[in-house]
Amino acid sequence: MKQKETSIETTNEIPIMNKEALKNIHLNLKTKYNTLSTRVIQPAEGYLEYPYLIPAGFYKQMWDWDGFFMGNYFVSKGKPEYLKYWALNLILGIDEEGYVSGCATTNGPRAIFGKFAMKPFLSQGVYLSSKKLNDFSWIKPHYNKLKKVLEYREKTQQDSLTGLFFWDIAMQSGADNNPAMNYFMKDTRSFLAPDASTWQYKEYLAQAAIAKQLGKEEDAKNYTQKAKMLKTAINKVLWSQDDSVYYTVDRETGNFYKRVSYSSFVPLLAGLAPQEAGKKTIKKYLIHSDHMKAKYGYRSLSAQDPNYNNKNIIVPFSNWQGPVWPIANYIYSIGLKKYGFDEELNWLGETLGTLLLNDIEKYDTMHENYHADSGAPLAPSHDHVDKDGKIVGFISWNLCVENILDGVVNDNWMLLDIE
Repeated sequence: MKQKETSIETTNEIPIMNKEALKNIHLNLKTKYNTLSTRVIQPAEGYLEYPYLIPAGFYKQMWDWDGFFMGNYFVSKGKPEYLKYWALNLILGIDEEGYVSGCATTNGPRAIFGKFAMKPFLSQGVYLSSKKLNDFSWIKPHYNKLKKVLEYREKTQQDSLTGLFFWDIAMQSGADNNPAMNYFMKDTRSFLAPDASTWQYKEYLAQAAIAKQLGKEEDAKNYTQKAKMLKTAINKVLWSQDDSVYYTVDRETGNFYKRVSYSSFVPLLAGLAPQEAGKKTIKKYLIHSDHMKAKYGYRSLSAQDPNYNNKNIIVPFSNWQGPVWPIANYIYSIGLKKYGFDEELNWLGETLGTLLLNDIEKYDTMHENYHADSGAPLAPSHDHVDKDGKIVGFISWNLCVENILDGVVNDNWMLLDIE
């Protein structure tokens, strides 16, 4: 792919911030979040039998990965019951095939774009909440349903030739218009995806750990083996040795679809790349301002991509073609930690923490994403207001930015590891 010209500065120097200043940012954000985080918690109502988490503001539904990341934020706060409730509310919607919708409302599961399943997070949420609760017994009556969910994904989203996983369409991945995939219904291509395969790899690890806790040794061995095979396939098929990055692969042609996007870095969260390879892709792309690094955080798409933009889009889908997403930056932060980029983490904590504090100070809320090069808050736009005329904003998984700062300041990291 021909690279477009860019005037974006290419310096990659990371200023070393005063530790006390970082502590102050962390303390201020933590204080703000003590209030803001209460807005994402809703009491049990209707179909949803347990208290549930919403991306407070623009959305009122319970979503799969929003709830997973918010739930883990609460785990880090000593409140793992909210991640458990998230899992139980989703388990309610598992049908006979093992399908479960990625969105649920007080009226029931909400099918979106046909019948594609939730993202691969359920077993991870069950494991991480149970570990913090020090109680796996509550899973016993639901264990076989969790297995069905894994089987359904294998039937519907696993490539028979490579063993890798794909999304039906980019919207299913949550990175709605990721140019590394198809995101219009008329585009019938599908791509073996680094993010889909990595999340499923972690699902296998989580299910193996759950099985072990429940004394199901054969299942534990089976899921551990599936995880190993998937890790091998990810590194064999999706890693470009020439370009030192994970790409999506066109299922029809078997060729790399050479777009450096958010999904290229998800395997680093799971430590799937060998240390030297991981360091190389981070240096070449993630922390390089020609590609992912911007003034206000790490982009969702390389600045060299012909589709790169910072448009304010939330309807019909959200914009992952450039803007800084706090959740993507949290995911990147885990990879930065695992591959030893501590100074870059200091910069990220300072940059994102300051960005969000400024947003909260001005609007008493946050936004889904921000203009990578100006820091302007983007979706939802300011014509979305509540009955009192206040912008509705967005909270949700932005809460995980506090976890980045807690890691930087206190060496207390939320890495989502399955042990």
